[in-house]
Order: sequence, then structure tokens, then C-alpha cells
Amino acid sequence: MMSELIRLLIADDHTIVRKGLCSLLTAKYGIEVIGEAENGLEAVEKAREFQPDVILMDMMMPVMTGLEAIIEIRKENPEARILVLTSFGDDVQIIAAIKAGALGYLLKDSSPNELIHTIRSVYMGTFSVPVEMLQILMSEPQVESEKLPPGHDLTDREMDVLRELSRGSSNQAIADKLFVSTTTIRSHVHSIFQKLNLSNRTQVALFALELGLFSDDHDNP
Repeated sequence: MMSELIRLLIADDHTIVRKGLCSLLTAKYGIEVIGEAENGLEAVEKAREFQPDVILMDMMMPVMTGLEAIIEIRKENPEARILVLTSFGDDVQIIAAIKAGALGYLLKDSSPNELIHTIRSVYMGTFSVPVEMLQILMSEPQVESEKLPPGHDLTDREMDVLRELSRGSSNQAIADKLFVSTTTIRSHVHSIFQKLNLSNRTQVALFALELGLFSDDHDNP
């Protein structure tokens, strides 16, 4: 069980959706709704004001879309953890949201248990989308290995760090596991981003998935 509540900001232009989510997502599930936004611009402003642990973001909103809000929020806070919850599951929307830095993507017809589980996963920094969406993301050219710059050779230690990043581990968790400082891990992460020509942990997780690093998790829990 979690030792503290996950502080959640809900951004959706439909009042009934926001109120329904507020009723569902309570301290009973380790979640506290600390704010609501009815459009993308308000989501950006409240994300700045409240610094939530997780932002639940609709894609289609007035004034500023969810996608535009994700871009602005991540520009101000690259560590922001955003979970898209929307009615639209087309390829363009999914790819655009993940490219912008969303850590998770769910449709509104998902079950309450799935939503709660995904919020917790995103809170832990774990990339989380339904299995059927992974195929869409894996076909995106941006993460294909042939698009990587020449000479993107990773050291053995960087491969260790990459594997942990693919599991959603934080810098501190990786440092503890590898018995090094967080400063050393930050240096490795920066080097991995540069060598792979990637800009955020979501892209790194997708790249690692393509390499098959996730498959090791079944053998090494």
C-alpha cells in the first residue's frame, strides 16, 4: 500500500465527467483530487499552481487542446506525469500525445480498476498504455533503430541504466540498485538521450521495448 495520497489534477471540459471522476478517485484508492480544469489553458495554469503528482488530461478541450496543454506543461516541467483519458483512440492522437510527453493513454470506456491502476503506474513514472496501442507506437518511425544517429554505442553500464529506465525506475532507484550516486545516473541518462537521439523517458521506454528489454522482466522480476 502507498504511504501517501497521489495528488491528482483533472482536466476535462465536461463537468459531469470531472465530478464523476472526483467521486470515483478518493482516498480509499490512495488518490486525492486537488484541482479541476475545464480547458487546456486552465490545466496549464493549475499544473503550475498546484504541482500535482499526476495530471489526468482530456485531449479535446476548448481554449487550448489537451495536446497543446501537455506540450506547455512539459515545457515548464519536464518531469510532469500526465495520463491522457479521452474518448479518441486514433493513431494520430495517440502518437501525438506520447511524443508530447504523456506517460499514459487510456480511453474513457476503460474500467475504474484499469484507470486507478494506470494512475498509480504513471505516478511511479512507468510508461503505461493498453497493449493494443503499443503496436501503433512501435510502428512510429521516430523510435525505429535505423533512425538513430551513427555510432550510438551504449556502454554496458548505460545498457543497465536503459533497462531500468524501461521499467520506469527513478534515478534514485537506479542508483540504489547499481550502487552509484544519483549524479552518476543523471550523467548516464543524459548520455543515453544523446546517443539515442531521444528527449524524454517515454521515448526511451519505447525504444527499450523495441529492443526487447522488457522481455527480461519475466525472467528477472
